[in-house]
Amino acid sequence: MSDPALGLLMLGLIVVVIIMGFPTAFTLMGLGMFFGLFAYHRSGESWADNHIFDLMVQRTYGAMTNDVLISIPLFVLMGYVMERGALVDKMFYSIQLAFRRVPASLAVATLFVCTFWGIASGLVGAVVVLMGVIAFNPMLKAGYDVKLASGVITAGGTLGILIPPSVMIIVYAAVAGQSVVKLYAATMFPGFFLSLLYLIYIIGWALLNPKIAPKLSEEQTRVPVRPWIAELQRSYSARMLPAFLGAVISPARALAITAADVRVSYGLLLKNLGFALVPLVMAVGTLWGAWWYVVIYQQQGVEPPPPAAVTQQLGAGTQSAEPAEEKLQELGGASADEGKSEPETLQQMGSAELRAQIQGVPADAGPPHQFYVYFGFTCAIIGLILFYYYWTMGAEQFEVLRLLVASVMPLGILSVLVLAVILLGITTATESAAVGAAGAFLLAFQARTLDWKKTKEAVFLTAKTTSMVCWLFVGSALFSAVFAILGGQALLESWVLSMNLTPTQFMILSQAIIFILGWPLEWTEIIVIFVPIFLPMLKHFGIDPILWGVLVFVNLQAAFLSPPVAMSAFYLKGVAPKHVTLNQIFAGMMPYMLIVIVCMVLMYLWPGMTLWLPNYLYGN
Repeated sequence: MSDPALGLLMLGLIVVVIIMGFPTAFTLMGLGMFFGLFAYHRSGESWADNHIFDLMVQRTYGAMTNDVLISIPLFVLMGYVMERGALVDKMFYSIQLAFRRVPASLAVATLFVCTFWGIASGLVGAVVVLMGVIAFNPMLKAGYDVKLASGVITAGGTLGILIPPSVMIIVYAAVAGQSVVKLYAATMFPGFFLSLLYLIYIIGWALLNPKIAPKLSEEQTRVPVRPWIAELQRSYSARMLPAFLGAVISPARALAITAADVRVSYGLLLKNLGFALVPLVMAVGTLWGAWWYVVIYQQQGVEPPPPAAVTQQLGAGTQSAEPAEEKLQELGGASADEGKSEPETLQQMGSAELRAQIQGVPADAGPPHQFYVYFGFTCAIIGLILFYYYWTMGAEQFEVLRLLVASVMPLGILSVLVLAVILLGITTATESAAVGAAGAFLLAFQARTLDWKKTKEAVFLTAKTTSMVCWLFVGSALFSAVFAILGGQALLESWVLSMNLTPTQFMILSQAIIFILGWPLEWTEIIVIFVPIFLPMLKHFGIDPILWGVLVFVNLQAAFLSPPVAMSAFYLKGVAPKHVTLNQIFAGMMPYMLIVIVCMVLMYLWPGMTLWLPNYLYGN
């Protein structure tokens, strides 16, 4: 048998052996070692002197010294601490009250929590199990269809591997040699867009067939209003904001209120007024941050990050830092004739000049005219929404707002902070992961839900997950090297190129193969084994690896939703009532697989959804 034929046999065996249930990482290493003995064997050479053993050591060392992988245990620890700290129960209750008048309100609240919790944790299994415990039984008791209830939990739970911070994005960055921060930026809009498609499907199905999601009873939709809040409303105004402002300005009547053994104090009034003003402060802060970054920061000579940080942010994954350093040297204009070192020259450049030379725009060019139009339109819309909300806010609306702020705001601030400092280049992904893990511990300790036992469980699960990923890298590095040496990679490339495909046809072919592989395999096997086969062909067809990678991420949502190895279904079945069958869960997941395909088509037709943000932040 020829070497290329051995390579194809090797590729086929890996699929069969994994389906049989053998551990993926050690299967990769075992097949790599076995076939590598034949690939490296020379006549007259002792088997003990075979170079496959040297290759094994080199690949193991290369995987363990990969800086991109350092952020994985920290992000995983952040997710497990939040999961073990039970920080999501109050969030689901408050979001369910906020959407109590929306069709299929429990399902909508479940999707929102899954999306938000996916951002915070990035762990599919943890999100599905947690939401199965919290939301599945309430939906079934409310008369919801089993397929609707199971579908929204399993599909919503998979968003954790798409919306950053996600372990899958880091793994792909290491495999493909791409920048983690660019991939994070590229997956932001597609992740939320897919969540929006799920939301449209749930509400549309509930409107067309109200029987699948009956309206909740009055008891389930009643908002608990604290007695002193109701008394304050009667004493000052039917609208809560004027009531609080009046109580703060003229507190005599408010301080005389005693309801349900609660004595109103001036501090209590200020605290609750602060809860009421949180949406206004967050909206103003977000708009000011966008204005500052685009109009002020980008145009003034703000000191840029040091060259090493710029290299780490703009450099590509596992590739050598030398090309990035050469580009920085070229941008900085450092030369021996000028007598300036590269760091000195870069420190003299403002961020506008550095970004201008990277993106090829004039350094003094302001934001495009369209930015001012869009920014003004956005401010007007947000202003009208806030005005209407505050003008009509009664006691019930205020209590829902207070619950939302208390349960969502701490996690929201932590998640946004972690992502923002990565995307804006303030810190590396690893440093942000460390901040996120520390913040998760602080939130859990503040909520008093994390004891020593749960902490040990979170650390143990983090070590277990990290070890799995690292051994996968070692096995895949050895497997792919032997596969290439045998000529399997060249054979597949020549076969694909001989078909004379257009870029669109190649995109459809590659994504279709990955979609089919998602039925028997998990995303880890697909990323580390099969994605590297397609990566060398992207340059030939002129396809952006960032766009192709994000399409793969969305595609791999189906890997968690497609039987027989639909891990989301098994996660949910483990905590579901006994009368809920696995077939019912599978049936509930199927429509979401079609939604994933629709999302991929729209992403390909409108690539700006994926590429606009990374191109704007970091250049082409």
